[in-house]
Amino acid sequence: MPLRITALTDPEQSAAARRLAWLAADPDGHPVGSAFLRLFDRDGQRHLAELDLRVHPAERRRRVGTELLAAAVAAARADGRRSVISQAEEGSPGQSFLADRGFRAALTLTYARLDLAVADLPALAAEARAPHAGYRLTSWEGQVPDHLADSYVASRTAMDDMPMGAVDYGTVLWDHDRIRAAAAAVAARGETLHTTAAVSIADGAVVAFTELVVPADETGDAQHYGTAVLPAHRGHGLARWMKAAAILAAHARHPRLAGLLTDTADNNPHMRHVNDALGYLPTHVAHEYQLDL
Repeated sequence: MPLRITALTDPEQSAAARRLAWLAADPDGHPVGSAFLRLFDRDGQRHLAELDLRVHPAERRRRVGTELLAAAVAAARADGRRSVISQAEEGSPGQSFLADRGFRAALTLTYARLDLAVADLPALAAEARAPHAGYRLTSWEGQVPDHLADSYVASRTAMDDMPMGAVDYGTVLWDHDRIRAAAAAVAARGETLHTTAAVSIADGAVVAFTELVVPADETGDAQHYGTAVLPAHRGHGLARWMKAAAILAAHARHPRLAGLLTDTADNNPHMRHVNDALGYLPTHVAHEYQLDL
């Protein structure tokens, strides 16, 4: 089947990344697939591109994906990238498609969900109320308060040693501008960013945090973003403490939410244990694949 691959103009662009897009159409002009290539433009990640490729089920095995992939890989090479990553759910057609085209499995992620209708709220409340010597919890919506901004930016380095398997993800460099841009991007979508943080009583500095993004209509499932604890403050149960408080706050603040979603690398057993203890149940497994250019 002759295909027409058309490069599109994608309006989604930020200081952190830009996207290239392609549409595949059949001889009659009907769209049969698409590809988006995110090019990271921040220092520490300029070597990396992320691919999202989709083909209509009825059009698979007709070279639609192969031609879209060729266009995306050529663009990544032309832009000087050395790695392209893409995710596929375990057992899906995308998994075999990527593996057959030179991508290697670099990270396994387990996705999990907490059903708020059956969550053990009394146990979560007891967890959230339990004292943690030397620490207190605080929280905010949207932008970080000015008096916590400096230490919150510093606390983001807790993500630097997050298990990433063999993915060549680079280094995410956080500063005040990036923190505020990330919160603004969530707000621009009409969603709400909730952050719960652990603060050291000794100096008032943020030493750990967990983030939750609630959909604009406050229904369905909210999505956990980052959760991290600075190395010097690990081993005190702060992640479980913060997450319990965040769950309770989300349930109270957004009563129409159905559940909370999270994903954890399989080589991060500590966070898997935290999620299991709080009542999250696995829903599916996905793999990050990487193509070295």
